[in-house]
Amino acid sequence: MPPEWHAHEGTWLSWPKNPLTFPARVRPAVEKTFEQMAVALSEHEKVNLLVDDEKTKEDAGRRLDRAGARDSNLHPHIIPSADVWIRDYGPTFLLHKKTRGRAAVKWEFNAWGNKYDDLLADNQTGEEIARRVQDRGVRVFHPGIVMEGGSFDVDGAGKLLTTKQCLLNKNRNPGLNQSQISQYLRDFLGIREIIWLSCGIEGDDTDGHVDDFARFFGEGKVLCNFSENKSDPNSRVLAENEALLRSQASFGEIVRLPMPKPITDAEENRRLPASYANFYLANKLVLLPVFGDQKDEEAAEILASCFSGREVLPIPARELVFGYGGIHCATAQEPKEG
Repeated sequence: MPPEWHAHEGTWLSWPKNPLTFPARVRPAVEKTFEQMAVALSEHEKVNLLVDDEKTKEDAGRRLDRAGARDSNLHPHIIPSADVWIRDYGPTFLLHKKTRGRAAVKWEFNAWGNKYDDLLADNQTGEEIARRVQDRGVRVFHPGIVMEGGSFDVDGAGKLLTTKQCLLNKNRNPGLNQSQISQYLRDFLGIREIIWLSCGIEGDDTDGHVDDFARFFGEGKVLCNFSENKSDPNSRVLAENEALLRSQASFGEIVRLPMPKPITDAEENRRLPASYANFYLANKLVLLPVFGDQKDEEAAEILASCFSGREVLPIPARELVFGYGGIHCATAQEPKEG
């Protein structure tokens, strides 16, 4: 698996529509977020946009056209989906070490440990994406185990970050132990070293996806969240994970990334997983989730220093995290061959 900063052929998105994930009070803002993402991405790479039907295809197309999207890079696909979190149910793309040709891994998706019956159908959505890319010559592998794309991050040089809370959770692969899961990661992603962090942040319903708090920004270089708010449960968890990262002798650099103030949905009295670590790297761009927080600007400056040569584009994501996900969760990169 190449790192996210490898040149992209395109990005996969799924247009939002699920009324349980995004009810009427937040959906317009979420649609605006997806519009901004698609327009920005279309300037630099293909945007493969999943839509449920012809009407949604036309409506989304008109909206993106008015917003200034580059039409030549918009590629709608009528593939019904239950929700937008395509990183977790879509294929993970690979590059052959010698030929540099593309392949893909289609993991099993069980809606984060069978938490949401209405979202289990997205396993078939991912299978349909795999069939579409297979039709254009991409070889697809099926390991036959449950895994989500947001649960791991790679540096392209053999290292992978993940959490025990997620991958060893009995609601995923109860018949597999840590050693066996590690072997799957080595076999299907080309990994040599796995860094097992402990657990994820508050408000995350995925059982600790690593893309909410620790991300690679180069070979052996990691961005990790921290919280100065000692009354926030995240403060202790993030400090433990940072200590685990700093104990790795093979890491060349660790950069700290602040957390925004806790965001709570007052109407439903629940914590939301707001984090600057849930950014997305595109060709020439970093899509940074922002929350109207005083730390937004600091996060942008840190990412600009880590990804020199890429424009850091702030994308309002306060309403997006209402659905328990962020910009990285809603995107999936397809690398360019070569």
